[in-house]
Amino acid sequence: METYLDTIQPDLINVTRLFGLPDTVWEEPVRFRLTCGEEAGCFRCTWAESSVRAERFADIPFDADPRLRELHRRRAARRLCRQTLYDLCRQVTGIHPPWGSLTGIRPTRLLYEALEQGAPDVEAAAARVVRDFDVTIEKAALLAEAVSTQLTLPPPGDQWADVYVGIPFCPTRCAYCSFSSGELGDGKLVEPYLKALLWEMADAAGLLKATGRLPRAVYIGGGTPTSLSASQLERLLAAVNACFPGHLELTVEAGRPDTLDRDKLRVIREGGAGRISINPQSMNDRTLKVIGRAHTARQVEEAYALAREEGIHHINMDVIAGLPGEHPADFARTMEAALRLRPESLTVHTLAIKRSSRLHFENAPLPDAAEAAEMVRLGTQTAHALGQKAYYLYRQKQMAGNQENVGYALPGHACLYNVDIMEETTHIIAVGAGGISKRVYPEEGHIGRAPNVSNIAQYIERVGEMGERKWGLFGTGEERGKG
Repeated sequence: METYLDTIQPDLINVTRLFGLPDTVWEEPVRFRLTCGEEAGCFRCTWAESSVRAERFADIPFDADPRLRELHRRRAARRLCRQTLYDLCRQVTGIHPPWGSLTGIRPTRLLYEALEQGAPDVEAAAARVVRDFDVTIEKAALLAEAVSTQLTLPPPGDQWADVYVGIPFCPTRCAYCSFSSGELGDGKLVEPYLKALLWEMADAAGLLKATGRLPRAVYIGGGTPTSLSASQLERLLAAVNACFPGHLELTVEAGRPDTLDRDKLRVIREGGAGRISINPQSMNDRTLKVIGRAHTARQVEEAYALAREEGIHHINMDVIAGLPGEHPADFARTMEAALRLRPESLTVHTLAIKRSSRLHFENAPLPDAAEAAEMVRLGTQTAHALGQKAYYLYRQKQMAGNQENVGYALPGHACLYNVDIMEETTHIIAVGAGGISKRVYPEEGHIGRAPNVSNIAQYIERVGEMGERKWGLFGTGEERGKG
């Protein structure tokens, strides 16, 4: 078993962090001691601290396919090691993390795994997660809700590919942001960027044609795509529809209300977008200033009203629980606004401070775990009051209170692209600065990636190379010539 644990140290640190333990517990002399081995077809793992001891056993998986055998054995051994360490930490600290021993970002996979192994339904699969990973009943119910919704969506397959179109410009940079985007400034890079982007889109369309794949969901994100002018948006959407006809879904991020006007909304609707996002993050003006937003809560409400007047029938609202200086009463005001504005979908993020964000450099503290839990719970209650159900869920490192990010939607309004990218079940063709194309190999259990450069000027200069990377991932030079 030891051979499967040679690179597990980061996983162990993630487990102890669940309990608020400092990373110094892994410095010499190490606080926790591990013994492990294989016996009678089982992996055995024991963790100990002084007189406290935790031990677990797990069947050693066997797969007839030798390519998968080692992969499954490694996964089982690492999982057993993490779970047993979790048992010990829970005994030592008395803390019950809401997601139990789970440290991965996609807990939905455990439900799918349980269903594949014979669980009769989603509820039974969720109960298995409670039993095996000590996930709270509240979180398991949320997980079951998300997976139940996903099972109603068009299934993924090798014949499909999602398309991500990146617009890396914003009016200002948010304090929590870690995305590949820059402030719009004087806008001098926009036209050269669009020229390069439209070329890459046409090249990507040739790739899809040459490899026999169909566009599934198209997502225009950023950055803030509505930083573009109405005429630029019109050109972009015309190119999207020409390059990727027949897509099942088209989303345009319109995240900043101060970038919207009637002309842009009309262009978006006439360009075939069935879904937009107007994302306040908070409906408290004081918080908006702190996080670097150049708009007010009132402008959010005005943008929603304008979008409705222009016939936009699916608006998504993104909010963040645990923003600097906010407490449950502040988040409650944001939720009250959501109930007034009645978006068709609501995404409740929990603050996670990324290394490249301003909040990280300012050493902004995460909110108290109990307050974060209360805010996230209020988000769920609000979504349910709006008639929405969870449809995707994921977690990140350094999240306030070890909570999660959840997308909720009315029936028939789940965003296919969001599910695909979070579940990693669908190929993605990404165009634009900072985009990452992905090819899914479900049988081998891995994903190939082809990243685009993030620097906008470099992207413009090297866009031909970005195309070559995608053809290398999905096709061959010979196919490119045919495309």
